[in-house]
Amino acid sequence: MSAAVERRHWHFTGSVQGVGFRYRAQYAAQLLDLTGWVENNWDGTVDLEAQGSAAQLDRLVPTITGTSHWIHIETFTCKSLPPDPAERSFRVRG
Repeated sequence: MSAAVERRHWHFTGSVQGVGFRYRAQYAAQLLDLTGWVENNWDGTVDLEAQGSAAQLDRLVPTITGTSHWIHIETFTCKSLPPDPAERSFRVRG
């Protein structure tokens, strides 16, 4: 039996733009077999949504930050959302 699919939305502040955050997030999501998206916001923050098992999602942020010395997350919020059954990949938006 496969693990239940969950979806989470993160909002990151700190040194998260201009440091490869979105592409590290895409790499980490693909490594962890997650679907979703990541995008920069006008105010210098980054939003990310991903779905997969709870164990996969728990590993996402440490995998992103563990692959770069330039990314420095000051704060982040995380909330649960309903899964998107039609989503099939992870992409960089905007």
